Amino acid sequence: MKFFTKDNKSALEAKGMAQWIAFGPVVFQVARVLRNAGILRILLEKGSEGLSQDEIRDKVQLPEYGVRILLESALGIGLVILNEGKYTITKTGTYIHNDPLTNANMDFVHDVCYKGLFALDKSIETGKPEGLKEFGPWDTIYEGLSSLPPQVQKSWFAFDHFFSDLAFPPALSKVYSGGIQKILDIGGNTGKWAVASARYNKDLQITIMDLPGQLAVAREKVKEAGLSDRISFYPANLLDAKTPFPKGFDAIWMSQFLDCFSEAEIVSILKRCYDSIGEDQYVLILEAFWDEQRFEAAAFCLQQTSVYFTALANGNSQMYHSEIFIRCIEEAGFYVAEKINDIGLSHTLLKCKKIKPTTSK
Repeated sequence: MKFFTKDNKSALEAKGMAQWIAFGPVVFQVARVLRNAGILRILLEKGSEGLSQDEIRDKVQLPEYGVRILLESALGIGLVILNEGKYTITKTGTYIHNDPLTNANMDFVHDVCYKGLFALDKSIETGKPEGLKEFGPWDTIYEGLSSLPPQVQKSWFAFDHFFSDLAFPPALSKVYSGGIQKILDIGGNTGKWAVASARYNKDLQITIMDLPGQLAVAREKVKEAGLSDRISFYPANLLDAKTPFPKGFDAIWMSQFLDCFSEAEIVSILKRCYDSIGEDQYVLILEAFWDEQRFEAAAFCLQQTSVYFTALANGNSQMYHSEIFIRCIEEAGFYVAEKINDIGLSHTLLKCKKIKPTTSK
């Protein structure tokens, strides 16, 4: 592990960071309002010349008091600086305004996670997503995805797809270099991987296996793409350990899927994969592991995303450390034949094969 091995902060720096954490919710909401109100945008457009508080107030049509509170808070956060009565945007403020990764994370945290995180302590105690009650009576968020409020759905899928959209193009050539013709896409979500695969390989046949509600969304996407003749659907409750997986595929694919489950559930799913494929076939897993990241900020984002799983998604899964995840793979009877890091922004591709039983002499 490249990060998180030393405490290099002075006592003063550590106490300052502690105050940042204490006021974290305030910092988050101020930054979001500055972005959404257009204050960061107009400061970016003005550049080094800057704007006075009154000029900012007039441009965004907000009360003087509110603008003053936001700007003074933004100074402490480091989103703006003030010289000779003129505010200018900082590099951090610029990222809050227009960085796609930052915006996907911020919208996801606000729309999906923020209120539910109030119940994090209960979720830690019970192992259940207690914060999900903010949205509905489901056991997991996946059961209710199609019923979430439109803005919540939008932010959830934007967050989910931001990372997969960057990972899928480089993953396609690595997955289909071995002549795969039939593939089972477990946890296919909205069908993005299936559609991308069908377009990449014109002879490929794909079956998406997922909850019925998710398949309804995927079916529409596949129909819109004109690929219904090559992409089929297999509804199943994947958490039901008695549900067998269909056979007859060259490979099984799972992308950003197994992190949605506990270790025991991962093993259960992989054992059923084991029963449905032959010794010469692969289980292909695309996941983001926090210990395999190139940058500390990326590892940080994945670690914090785990808290969403705890409080809202299902109460018992996370963005895993690779060693824990690979241990589950091996417990299910597979070994990692190939491990490819740096797929897209943050992903690792694992090519898994069955462990051949040893024969005693």
